[in-house]
Amino acid sequence: MDVLDGFIETIGNTPLIRLQAASAATGCEILGKAEFMNPGGSIKDRAAWWMIREAEKDGSLKPGGTIVEGTAGNTGIGIAHICNARGYDCVIYMPDNQSREKVEILQTLGAEVRVVPTVPYANEMNYQKQAERYAQTRDDAVWVNQFDNIANRLAHFESTGPEIWRQTEGAVDAFVCSVGTGGTISGVAQYLRQQKEKVKIVLIDCIGSALYNFVSSGETILSEGSSITEGIGNARITDNLAGTDIDWALQISDQAMVDMVYRLLREEGWFLGSSSGINVCGAIEVAHQLGPGHTIVTMLCDGGGKYRSSLYNRDWLAAKGIQTG
Repeated sequence: MDVLDGFIETIGNTPLIRLQAASAATGCEILGKAEFMNPGGSIKDRAAWWMIREAEKDGSLKPGGTIVEGTAGNTGIGIAHICNARGYDCVIYMPDNQSREKVEILQTLGAEVRVVPTVPYANEMNYQKQAERYAQTRDDAVWVNQFDNIANRLAHFESTGPEIWRQTEGAVDAFVCSVGTGGTISGVAQYLRQQKEKVKIVLIDCIGSALYNFVSSGETILSEGSSITEGIGNARITDNLAGTDIDWALQISDQAMVDMVYRLLREEGWFLGSSSGINVCGAIEVAHQLGPGHTIVTMLCDGGGKYRSSLYNRDWLAAKGIQTG
C-alpha cells in the first residue's frame, strides 16, 4: 500500500503549480511550490522537523523534553505539531505584531504561547533572545534558534531543492524567494547550483528590511518605512543566510503584494499569505528581466487563513493606507 507513516512523513513533496496568469503575462513558466500543503500549513514544517531531528540525533533533546523557540508563528506551528507527534512540550515566544490567528492556532495545538512586545533584534527583550534565555533556565529544554541553526538550511538542501530539480526535470532557470531566517533561499540555492551553475538566485525583500540593501551594496542598512508582511525581512545576516551566492535582489511594496494576493484569490482560487504574494510579484519581475521562455520557481509559503484579521480584512488594510480595489 502507498501509505505515509504519521505526521513526519507527510512533510515535503509538495506540488509545483503553474501560476496561470503570471505565466501567460510573461511568456515564462512561473511555478509556485505549494508549501501551504505541508501538514502544519507552511514551508516552516520542513525546518521545524530538521532542527528537531538534529537535536534528537546529537542528544541535546531528550525524550519528554521541552522545545523553546522565538517565532513569527509558522515555525512555531510546525514545531507544536511535531512536539505533539514526538511527545515533547512546547514553549513559543512571539512578537505582538503577528496575526491573532497564529496565536490561537498555537494555543489550540497545546503550545505555551508568550506574546511579547515587538522590539529590534539588538534589544535584549527581543522575542528570540527571550526564548534563548528561558531555555537556559530549564535542564530539559532546547532552544531551536531557527535563524542561526543551519539544520534549517539543511532541510531545504536535502528536501526542497531536490524536489524542485526533479519536478522541473532540471529546467529551472531562476529561483526567487523572500527571506526571513534565510534557510529556504540558502539551502535551495546550494542544491540547485550544484546541479546547474548558471541558475539565477534572486532575493525578494519587503520594505523596512535590510536584506535588499545587503545584496545590492553589501551593507545591512534598513530601508525606509515598514511592512505588514509577517515572517520575512531582517535587520541582520543570519548564519543560515551567510555566504549564500545571490545574484540580485528586488524590493516589493505592500500595495503590490496585496494586489497580488487578491488577484490570485479572485482569478485563480489561491488563498495565500503575504510572503507568497511578495514571492509571486518578484517572480514576475524576474521573468520580465530574463525574457520569455524561462522557467522561474518561487515559494507559496503558507495559506491565507492565518491572516483573516489582517491581510484579508479590508478595514484593517484601509487603516494602513492600503487599497484592495
